[in-house]
Amino acid sequence: MLRPIRTLAAAAAALALVSACNSASTHGASAGGPGGASGISRGVSADSIKVGGIVSMTSAGGYSKKDTDLGARARYLRANAEGGVHGRRIDYLGAEDDGQDPAKNLAAARKLVQQDKVFAVSPMSSVTFSGADFLEQEKVPTFGWGTLPSFCGPRHIYGFNGCLVPSPGGTLNQTWPEGIAQVLGGASGRSVAIIANDSDAGKFGIRTFQQGFASAGFRVAYAKASVPATAVPSDWSAYVKEILAADGGKAPDAVISVMQTPGNIGLFTALKRSGYQGLLSDPTDYDPGLLAKDATRQALDGVYVLLQFQPFESADPKMAQFKADIKAASGGQEVPLSMHMLTGYMSADLFLSIAHKAGKDLTVESFQAAAQGFSDTGTLVGDRALPKGQKDSFGCGALVRLTNGAYEVAVPFACHEPIPFT
Repeated sequence: MLRPIRTLAAAAAALALVSACNSASTHGASAGGPGGASGISRGVSADSIKVGGIVSMTSAGGYSKKDTDLGARARYLRANAEGGVHGRRIDYLGAEDDGQDPAKNLAAARKLVQQDKVFAVSPMSSVTFSGADFLEQEKVPTFGWGTLPSFCGPRHIYGFNGCLVPSPGGTLNQTWPEGIAQVLGGASGRSVAIIANDSDAGKFGIRTFQQGFASAGFRVAYAKASVPATAVPSDWSAYVKEILAADGGKAPDAVISVMQTPGNIGLFTALKRSGYQGLLSDPTDYDPGLLAKDATRQALDGVYVLLQFQPFESADPKMAQFKADIKAASGGQEVPLSMHMLTGYMSADLFLSIAHKAGKDLTVESFQAAAQGFSDTGTLVGDRALPKGQKDSFGCGALVRLTNGAYEVAVPFACHEPIPFT
């Protein structure tokens, strides 16, 4: 089911030579723990580094993050075309599908380490990360979107834009509340309702964004992680009724949804049908593929979407490079861009950047040493720094708005000073 990186490369003539070389790679890394008798780490041979991913390609609710895999492939293809990492090609095995199921997430982590013997897991993108403890125990460098607590603290697990759900003592990214305040002309006297799925990610999202919006000056009139995480409600009337009366019997100025796409579509449609005229916002619906259906396009029209990376509409040369890499990985075809592609791409990019710094003698120990004190500037997620990013976010982002079937930048990409999380 999963295709090695050479399958996609064969479709792009410019990368045919890389594909041919990759097919000859060996997998002679130690079959033991993180370090073998030769000193070479699991998943590292003389000419390759084996990497796998874990992504919710499917889910019970129909939501898919499969484009995360394409984004990672695109970045690894370019790395190989440029000579790999100190002469080692990236042997990307593709992403295991966890179906947003905790048991499958752990099983995928075990398979990648014990059976496939990967050096790293990048990307990891799911609303569940039950495999985190196992990967940390096995000292497997792991990279993904830091929207879960497991990306905040463990030594071997990294968020591509830092830690977004910190423990007390960490900091909160203020891009969303500051952006919404800018759209509304200020936060003073404004109220928000925050709603999320009844899941670990949803509960952490409520806790962090409730504090973030309050710190920005908003009155948080409603904050609940109450929507079932495994099935999209067929009737949203109870949620809408609560929200519309949340601000002392009247509707709040903004509804902030921390949910994934199926939930957002249902909630926003129901709110609009109720006559709600306030601002709607979520962090996941920056995806041209969602606009193919009239009902979805209508539900999202006017919605402000939080981005924690440069918008696709940006003129930044690094965005142009991203688009070119995605096209190459897609066999030279233009494909609709999605935020999940960039999630996979930037997860791979951070892994590659640290691996380059680690030098020719790549082991888990040398990789971890390189990560300590790692920093760079001007990436598609702003300035990056470690180990800071395992406690704090990188603090940057933008807001886009869907208007008449097209996304436009509503609040340009900028970095905001994070606030202490208590």
